[in-house]
Amino acid sequence: MSVKAGALRFNTDSLKLELYDGNQWVEIVASSPEAQTGGARGVFGGGVINTPTATATNTIEYVTISTTGNSLDFGDLLNSTNAPSSCSSSTRGLWGGGLAPGAINNINYVTIASTGNAQDFGDLTIARWYSFACSSSTRGVFGGGETPTYLNVIDYVTIASTGDAKDFGDLTETKSQHSACSSSTRGLFGGGLTPSLVNTINFITISTLGNAADFGDLSVARRAFTACSNSTRGIFGGGQDSGLLNVVDYITIATLGNAIDFGDLTAARIYPAACSSPTRGIFGGGRSPTDVNTIDYVTIMSTGNAIDFGDLISATGYNRLACSNGHGGL
Repeated sequence: MSVKAGALRFNTDSLKLELYDGNQWVEIVASSPEAQTGGARGVFGGGVINTPTATATNTIEYVTISTTGNSLDFGDLLNSTNAPSSCSSSTRGLWGGGLAPGAINNINYVTIASTGNAQDFGDLTIARWYSFACSSSTRGVFGGGETPTYLNVIDYVTIASTGDAKDFGDLTETKSQHSACSSSTRGLFGGGLTPSLVNTINFITISTLGNAADFGDLSVARRAFTACSNSTRGIFGGGQDSGLLNVVDYITIATLGNAIDFGDLTAARIYPAACSSPTRGIFGGGRSPTDVNTIDYVTIMSTGNAIDFGDLISATGYNRLACSNGHGGL
């Protein structure tokens, strides 16, 4: 049956109202962070600065995703932290775990719409690094990582409260250096090391408890890459297989299946950080092969190569993580 442009439907997977624009179904956003605050904000925290030697940082920077330009100082994390994980609600950003310099389990939080230093939230169930996180508007979910033993553990917190994480379930495999993104109902964990390179994507239903299930495969098995999403699409960018990658691929979160080619980042690099608004995904920092402060962006519901956005304050080569108050889980 043909569908006419302008038709409406209620998506029972995403629980959102959608409009058919003549080519695809697009979510109708009644009240977004752009409308509420003048623009969704992306916040970058932690990581390693490699000049003159590799040094973990506690700096937090932010950008307004709907604009272009350089990042601005936000404040500091509680610890100088390498390889934390990050997730967010529409009000709070969280960073959990990492190396400082040993494995830590503490969770920091900030109020995204303000600026200032992070505060203590609680602890993960296990001290670890390279554990990647996703979230809905209420829950933050942290999956995998290493101690240095590779882990399949998933734990969660209620973002609006404070307190320690609780057990959620397990990934389908032990993994590290993977990446994660979400819609309001599903969280996805893709790729990484098991310790072999994998292209597998797991998914969970964020509002429940239980083990992850198979979603499909990335277009390239890789590690040290990043992901972001709106409510419809998850976007994966950068990383490394036998060399540095500029590949960007995407999936439709409400379905199951393999990732499809989207385009390329402006430069091949490992360890970029990503965050998103309902319309844009941005990728900041990384190593290519030296540290870069580049920020580039894509329009999530299109395909094509990334475009220059601006620069981070400092070139952060490894393991900086980002979140936003406008991502697909909200």
